[in-house]
Amino acid sequence: MIEIESITKSYEGRQVLQPTTLHIDRGQTSVLIGPSGCGKSTLLRIIIGLIEADSGEVRFEGVPLTPDSVLQARHRMGYVLQDGGLFPHLSIFDNVALLARHLGTLTENDIRTRVKELADLTKLPSDALSRYPQQVSGGQRQRVAIMRALMLDPPLLLLDEPMGALDPLVRYELQEDLKSIFAELNKTVVLVTHDMGEAAFFGEDCILMANGRIIQRGSIDEFHSEPAEDFVTQFITAQRFPALRT
Repeated sequence: MIEIESITKSYEGRQVLQPTTLHIDRGQTSVLIGPSGCGKSTLLRIIIGLIEADSGEVRFEGVPLTPDSVLQARHRMGYVLQDGGLFPHLSIFDNVALLARHLGTLTENDIRTRVKELADLTKLPSDALSRYPQQVSGGQRQRVAIMRALMLDPPLLLLDEPMGALDPLVRYELQEDLKSIFAELNKTVVLVTHDMGEAAFFGEDCILMANGRIIQRGSIDEFHSEPAEDFVTQFITAQRFPALRT
């Protein structure tokens, strides 16, 4: 599904990503985890083509991402930001329908049907669809952002700390619902977080990064039992990692 080969990225002479190689299989949920500034969000933005790597290659469904191919590829990726990235002047319904209308891929009847399906899937109350982003809660805004990412039924979902700004109870509930959605839809998912508990909850495929490089890949249990280097243990200990949730 995603093949990343030896990509690098620097800003103003500072190397944000050291040579990085990573393959993510179709239907897999992978979690990029690490401290702030470790390169995980940069890697995600390179995958979706928002920024370009200095060197190396990214392939999506076997096709290299280039300036000529990235726009078409991006239409087959759903992207969710930490703050949702919703347009405040558009209703919830119109935020979700925006790209489908722009591309002309669905009729208005199909759009209404699809939005209703996604509202049911994400447990968004139907009466929220006519409201504006500032008129709903933070948790509901993130549900809308997920609906928008799923609108065109992309095979790949990319989520950049989608629950980082939510209070603990709302975050817990959304985590539970997202895990169910991922399992039901069988999407390929790449999720960025700095929270070890969240990483453990979402996937067996956790990718720990630091200083622009991948330190270790595997399950959280493997991070505990077989740390690749001292940083792995330090990162887990610093978070006072809680018991796993099932």
